[in-house]
Amino acid sequence: MANLFLYNNNKFQVGDTLDINYKIKEGDKERQQLFKGILIKIKGDSQANRMITVRKITRSGIGVERVLPLSSPFIASIKLTKKSNFRKAKLYFIRELSDKELRHKLYQVKSKVKTANK
Repeated sequence: MANLFLYNNNKFQVGDTLDINYKIKEGDKERQQLFKGILIKIKGDSQANRMITVRKITRSGIGVERVLPLSSPFIASIKLTKKSNFRKAKLYFIRELSDKELRHKLYQVKSKVKTANK
């Protein structure tokens, strides 16, 4: 089960696009910041030390990865934006792909074509 995890009774797997609301403390104020990206790695063998790596591309085209411990009290919520049908445990190869290639690779609908044997 290295390529999926449970968080608040929701299943998330590697390749899914997630919306993560993260609490940020600035002085005596607290606000939430949205981090939207693709889940590329799940690390840890138990729920207490499980960590995820989420990658997003900024508007200027720079890739940003964030490592988040799931037991952190600063995670307000995690929502699934887009489901992927990818089966690998780590998605390090997406670091070199463009946005168009990435969408084609992760979110294409795989259709089974039956060929007749002659």
